[in-house]
Amino acid sequence: MSHPYIPHTEEDVRQMLNTVGVPTVDALFEGLPGEVRLTRPLELPGPLAESDLLRDLKRLADQNATVESHVSFLGGGAYNHFIPAAVDYLVSRSEFTTAYTPYQPEISQGTLQAIFEFQTMICQLTGMDVANASMYDGASACAEAVLMAVRATRRRRVLISGALHPHYRETVRTYCQCLEVELVEVPWDTSGRTSPPALRELLDGETAALVAGYPNFFGVIEGVADLAEAAHAAGARLVVAVPEPVALGLLKAPGELGADIVVGEGQSFGIPLSFGGPSLGFFACRQQDLRSMPGRLVGETVDAQGKRGYVLTLSTREQHIRREKATSNICSNQGLCALTATIWLALLGKKGIRELAQHNLAKAAYARRQIAALPGFSLPFTGPVFNEFVVKVPGRVQMLLDRLAGLGILGGIALAPWYEGMDDCLLVCVTEQNSRAQIDALVAALAGGA
Repeated sequence: MSHPYIPHTEEDVRQMLNTVGVPTVDALFEGLPGEVRLTRPLELPGPLAESDLLRDLKRLADQNATVESHVSFLGGGAYNHFIPAAVDYLVSRSEFTTAYTPYQPEISQGTLQAIFEFQTMICQLTGMDVANASMYDGASACAEAVLMAVRATRRRRVLISGALHPHYRETVRTYCQCLEVELVEVPWDTSGRTSPPALRELLDGETAALVAGYPNFFGVIEGVADLAEAAHAAGARLVVAVPEPVALGLLKAPGELGADIVVGEGQSFGIPLSFGGPSLGFFACRQQDLRSMPGRLVGETVDAQGKRGYVLTLSTREQHIRREKATSNICSNQGLCALTATIWLALLGKKGIRELAQHNLAKAAYARRQIAALPGFSLPFTGPVFNEFVVKVPGRVQMLLDRLAGLGILGGIALAPWYEGMDDCLLVCVTEQNSRAQIDALVAALAGGA
């Protein structure tokens, strides 16, 4: 063995290279651009004692601004919600700990039932017929929804609201870049919603799907019923993406408003922020599109003795059906994250989620009123919001945010990186974790200007 952490011997490497017909390891990587290939050893420091290493890691970690070290008003797809201690306790039970894919009933250790419960609760939240066994995150779930709509309609034109989360739009573009799918962005209007006149102009008989957020990236609640009516009139599917599913505790379910596919991000359901991951995607659709749905689906049945059991019911993956018929190569559901969400949802129940959503709505409304009353500040969009809203500020946004960070406040997200003409706008999020004193502190700090 030539390296303590790489098990392959030189003979192993030689045999592998011979098998693929490449003379050297360098030749194996010739396809990579030279500028991204490292031709020197990594510049790493020497070995440390474990105690020294832990101190060094803590020193590095302490340089981060987190929801523990700062008062946070950040949202934009990742939300600071309270996680009851019971969630971590239950999800950490040894019965659920497995390195093996949990779909075989004899070793599923209860996870098949948990996945079934997850699917059930996602259907109840979204108002849809079926949900799969989770996906990587909301953005990839959105991209898979677009591909599914293309398959179902046999059309190749997709309209995406410009107010959809930028990361979702970017992920859709990445998935579709080699698939001859035309992506057309629909502008928003003064309400912050997808523009109805622009939508009417762009929708046609070649459109496979219309994709919109609920709430969208500006925090504005889209008129899903109107979007569904317009999409269906053109024979297209309506894909609704939900980045903040706590909103569904108050909002009408997208399925009840006419959505055909509902996807979203489940991080709000008991999963810590953790510097942006792991996340949890959910995916739900109507019965008519069940067999075009990506990923896996767990079902409930009875065995020969009539005892209730849970089994992998549908899996349109390449190792289960003909490769050309496979709908997705997503190879693993987010088992532990889905379990976490299931426990969180079960603990809160319908009443708890509704109360949580009301707290978010009320606190955000208070913050919105206080900020809008500040001299020079305004709210550029008139549409209804949940727990996020766009603020137009006097002066330079980044300078303002830097000053707030110096006061221990993460004041929001600058919109300039994603939207031209919004250099003076930021996205502010308020959750149940923000006290009135914290909101008042934010307002006072904003009043100090940039």
